[in-house]
This record gives sequence, C-alpha cells and structure tokens, in this order.
Amino acid sequence: MITKSDIRLCRSLADRRARTETGLFLAEGAKLVGELRASALRVRRIFAAEGLFEGPEVTPVSAAELERLSLLKTPSNAVALVEIPRRTLRPERLRDRLVLALDDIRDPGNLGTILRIADWFGIGEVVCSATSADCFNPKAVQATMGAILRVAVHYTDLPRFLDEAVRLQMPVCGTFLDGEGLYEAPLPRAAVLVVGNEGHGIGAACASRVTRRLYIPPYPADRHGSESLNAAMATAIVCAEFRRRCAAGTAK
Repeated sequence: MITKSDIRLCRSLADRRARTETGLFLAEGAKLVGELRASALRVRRIFAAEGLFEGPEVTPVSAAELERLSLLKTPSNAVALVEIPRRTLRPERLRDRLVLALDDIRDPGNLGTILRIADWFGIGEVVCSATSADCFNPKAVQATMGAILRVAVHYTDLPRFLDEAVRLQMPVCGTFLDGEGLYEAPLPRAAVLVVGNEGHGIGAACASRVTRRLYIPPYPADRHGSESLNAAMATAIVCAEFRRRCAAGTAK
C-alpha cells in the first residue's frame, strides 16, 4: 500500500531542489533497481510489482500505483528511492587517469549518455561545471543505463579545477575547429578531456585553460557536411581514440 506522501515524494524528485533537500533521487526499472541493490549506494525504498523483489524496503504495488509514482511516460515495473552519494573531488588523485570535464552540458539526456560513454571506456571520474545538468535528474539517470552506479560525478568551479589540473601537469584536451587532427596528434595516457556545451562548444573560460587543442576530422577531410557533432558523439570518438592508443601502447 502506498500513501499520498509516497506519491508526493517520488513526484517531487523531478525537481533538482527537492533532490538536494531530501538527498534522494528516483531510479526506475527492474534492471537498474536490481543493480542498485547490489551496489554501494543505499536504496531507501522500493516500490515494485508483486513478486519482483523481496526485503523490508520493498513495497509491492499495482500497475496503477506505479503509474502514479513514476516520472516516465511509460511507467516501469519498479521504482526506487536512492540516497545521493556524497563524493569529494581530489584533483591530485586523478593525475594518472583519463578524466572527463563537462562544461555547461545542459541536456540531462546528453549528460546521461556521456556518463554511459565514460563507463564504457573505463573513465571513473567526471567533473561538471555548476551549470551542467544534474546527473540525478530522472532523464539523466535513465540515459546512463546504470553507469551512474560506477562513475563518480563531481560539480565544481570548472575553470578552477582545470587550473589545478594544469598545476599538476595534467594535459587538458579539448576539441576545436583549429585543433590538431585527433588521429595524427600524439596523445597522452592520462588527461582531462573537456566536453563543451551542445550549442556553443567549450566556453571561453575553460578554453583558455586547454593545453592540447584537438580536431575531429570529417571524412573525406575536405568534405563540407554537418556543421558539428553532438556532444556525446564527439565524446565517444575522442575517448575511443585515447583508449585505442593506450591499448596499442602508443600513448605517451
């Protein structure tokens, strides 16, 4: 049996302020909820179809009740209230890693897809500007396809973080139209990869901190087609090339 307060709480978590005040986010779908239960994150409550899960935190509910709890257009068979993890950003611990830095990524779906890409390529730390979408937005959580469990996301003053990365002698890379060709440029094993806003690219403050300007060439090189790539597409291409170089032993 669910209560009106259960419904109000779940529905309120569509709003970032409510997530901040309660320290909770909403996860939907039996697969994701099952992964959450096996992860280090704390699951506070689960509302699920009869027989799907067992435990003291599980409340069996009907399809009609799930529809009232869900934030999705097509309600799933399980909804979980999960505590937002508290993580500390320590740049000095990232010196030997590949790290993503997201500059003003506004669309939750794009941000979630980028986290999924990070997870695929073994990137465990993502640093976001304060103006980027909340990774615990329901749309972002769904788009991560479970990556939110394995990728640590930090929100901070991004130009200041990049300053610290430069001080620690970490290469700071970003893609620009006047950059060096991605497939010819020497690439480091560890670096900060800056991903820019969907419409405007990397902002001036972060661009001024980039130490390695790269360019994703079209094919053929002189072809004039689409003006630019989607932020998530560009991220996937750059991450794939960095990891390919690492696997081949040609990254410096």
